[in-house]
Amino acid sequence: MSLNARTAVLLCLAGAALLFACAAVAENAPLIVKAKSKPESQWKEYPTRTIDQLPDFKPDAAKVSLSKYGGRLDRKADATGFFHAKKVGDRWWLVDPEGGLFIHVGVATVGPGSSAAMKTALKEKFGDQAKWAAATTQLLWDNGFNGAGAWSSGPLLRETPRPVAYTLIWNFMSTFGKKKALTHQQPGHTGYVNDCIPVFDPDFPAFCDEHAKALAATKDDPWLVGHFSDNEMPGMKNLLDKFLSLDATQPSQAPGHRAAEEWLAKRKGKDASAKDITDEDRDEFRGYVFEKYFEITTKAIRKVDPNHICLGSRLHSNEKTSPATFRGAGKYLDAIAVNYYGVWTPDAQTVANWTAWSGRPVIITEWYTKGADTPLKNSTGAGWIVPTQNDRGLFYENYTLALLESKTIVGWHWFKYMDNDPEDLSTDPSNRDSNKGLVNIRYEPYAPLMQHMSRLNRNVYALADYFDSRKGNP
Repeated sequence: MSLNARTAVLLCLAGAALLFACAAVAENAPLIVKAKSKPESQWKEYPTRTIDQLPDFKPDAAKVSLSKYGGRLDRKADATGFFHAKKVGDRWWLVDPEGGLFIHVGVATVGPGSSAAMKTALKEKFGDQAKWAAATTQLLWDNGFNGAGAWSSGPLLRETPRPVAYTLIWNFMSTFGKKKALTHQQPGHTGYVNDCIPVFDPDFPAFCDEHAKALAATKDDPWLVGHFSDNEMPGMKNLLDKFLSLDATQPSQAPGHRAAEEWLAKRKGKDASAKDITDEDRDEFRGYVFEKYFEITTKAIRKVDPNHICLGSRLHSNEKTSPATFRGAGKYLDAIAVNYYGVWTPDAQTVANWTAWSGRPVIITEWYTKGADTPLKNSTGAGWIVPTQNDRGLFYENYTLALLESKTIVGWHWFKYMDNDPEDLSTDPSNRDSNKGLVNIRYEPYAPLMQHMSRLNRNVYALADYFDSRKGNP
């Protein structure tokens, strides 16, 4: 069977599965999806909401005309020629370059695969990377996506007949840390000596100014949404303790140790020691570290590119519960990037806190789930495991509905475009053998997943209006 014929069959089967699910909902049957965090874990059942369960909402009934960027033509704000964030009423939005209110519905790592198997499949299916890029941006638009997240091939996607709004990631701290021999690889991100980023190193500001010069190439591009400064830096609760335990005799660690001592003495008195530290102190110091980082990197970015959104370093760990971290981020960032794993349904209060603490909107820049119905072992990565591709799609609906209901989330980036290739051992340890993609390593879409994604994405602006109209909505 040809790839096109196989895809057509899969789409038909997916459509039938989706219709069956909708019929069950219409009969008021409770919708439950099984999931687990690791292959060896036990399945647990999670209540799961889809658009069919929303009282009085009629999918596809309200057609919203879109700009070429994917923003709304029926609701406008000030047009600046670039994307920016704005609060309209009690909802935060991005605004596209033409002034259309915009939600960034994106996918991370949209790029041609790098493994031998992926390169062979690309050549067989598309011929070359330019044809792959054109087909892939069309696939995204056809399924209601309007953007590409971190690690995507922005320049390649930009040159297609129908581009998508993209982001760039620059790795300021991880590049500087490697230069100082202070880093090591951890699953999913860069690790640092004692989990302490060298933000207090006197060489860091000058390094950032030099590193940021590369941003000049895209500073006038209206399709660029904004910049991530880094990925997933350590932000554990006991960061103050860790900085204080850095080796003051090592030139590369001494600036961090000294900064922590000076901060503690100023806060608690010159005779203060580790035994005097409270959890409130720890959170305030963590905020101090992140604020220093955001101040340096954002100033460097804006010297070269004052036009685009600064998104920060993709908060991911327990700094997500830190008021001080978000206060620091809010002083410098336009919107705050958060990688939000470990929840089946985003918690309304948690999400509300991020904007309450920072005064800024949030974009969810990593989240996903993996299907147990592929040959992949699914032993790596932070996302949930579910039985089928249809369940992956149900999760997508449930998760994004909570984001839209919040009124503070201005977009999301599913992680990621393509499955892992288990034969490619050059990848990050968290990306080795898991079903994370919209497509497999032969560039074949997972039709049941895409059916749900497309249906939700087509209704994203109507859903925002729906939640805005509901009395008592958070």
